[in-house]
Amino acid sequence: MRAWAAAVRRRLHDGELGPTAPLLALAVTWIVFQSLNDNFLSPRNLSVLSVDIVGTGMVAVGVVFVLLIGELDLSVGSLAGLSGAMFAALNVNLGMAEWLAVIIAVLGGAAAGGFQGLVFTKIGVPAFVVTLAGLLAWNGLMLYLLGPESSIGFSEDGLVSMLTSRYFSAVVFTYGLATLGTAAYFLVSYEDRRRRSAAGMPYRPVGEIWARTALLAVVAFTTVYVLGRFEGLPLALLIFIGALVASDLFLRRTPYGRQVLALGGGVEAARRSGVHVARVRIWVFLASGTMAAVGGLFVASRLSSATTVPGSGMLLINAIAAAVIGGTSLFGGRGSTWSALLGVLIIQSIASGMALLGVEPAVQFMITGGVLLTAVVFDSLARRAAESRGRA
Repeated sequence: MRAWAAAVRRRLHDGELGPTAPLLALAVTWIVFQSLNDNFLSPRNLSVLSVDIVGTGMVAVGVVFVLLIGELDLSVGSLAGLSGAMFAALNVNLGMAEWLAVIIAVLGGAAAGGFQGLVFTKIGVPAFVVTLAGLLAWNGLMLYLLGPESSIGFSEDGLVSMLTSRYFSAVVFTYGLATLGTAAYFLVSYEDRRRRSAAGMPYRPVGEIWARTALLAVVAFTTVYVLGRFEGLPLALLIFIGALVASDLFLRRTPYGRQVLALGGGVEAARRSGVHVARVRIWVFLASGTMAAVGGLFVASRLSSATTVPGSGMLLINAIAAAVIGGTSLFGGRGSTWSALLGVLIIQSIASGMALLGVEPAVQFMITGGVLLTAVVFDSLARRAAESRGRA
């Protein structure tokens, strides 16, 4: 416990707050809205919230990758809308099988993101300009595919619709999944401690691993219990958590993921250490385009139709805000894909609470903007503290 407390004090002193600030912001948000409306933390509202966060959250995961290298992708909202439009056009207008239309839509997003990364890396056009052009071009292609009606509805019983309408209510499955996830976390953490200890590297105390595992168990079993009181555990939430776990393991435990973080810490330093800068940049924008396409399918699933909503700009704003509010640095090199979960939970909780209170959207935008500004201020102060100690 002393070692853990010392580590916390050191992180606070260096300005590295990690997930502490967004977790506190989320707790305050939930407490305020619950005090104003008893239905905010009801199983029904939390179940709706757990599904609503997935579309934007998937897009935000891709944004995190781009932010980690110190760049910004402004095309993710348009790519999300294009993905839904491609799926609907292929499935409904051309009669293509749903599974094949889904694959083509995701590959289309990946190709668009990879193309933008190629132009940025090989030609040298600033990422801001490249993705701004993509925002306009992909939005125009989306409108073309949707046609004069600006909307294409698809089957509510199909594969894509099932993404946000399928729930698991079997107690054995839901609680078994929570148990399996908690046990897996403990085993992975303990094995990581053993390997670090054998290599003479710093490692977490056993007590801290047990404390983290216990906290995870409380969150997992509480989530299963609360959501089980309504319709059950949503398939969309399970897929989202799976994507977060996979992307986090990729960043922290693979050489390629560590290259992404190294590139965000400094391009020249990364190049001198052997990082293939061009390849990493192209891959990051490809990943952003892929996650935008996946998020677009979840947004379309929620609406049971492909519309112009994702390309309107709000999805882009919310995705970037979610990544930053969740703790990913705008300056690159610091952050986690779990930032997408924390950030989108805060943003969607504000939207849900405002809707329950009957507050007009204008106030919601102002509050979200204030939260975003606060997150950026904390990020800037943390970077300044790191620079003052030679840690930038």
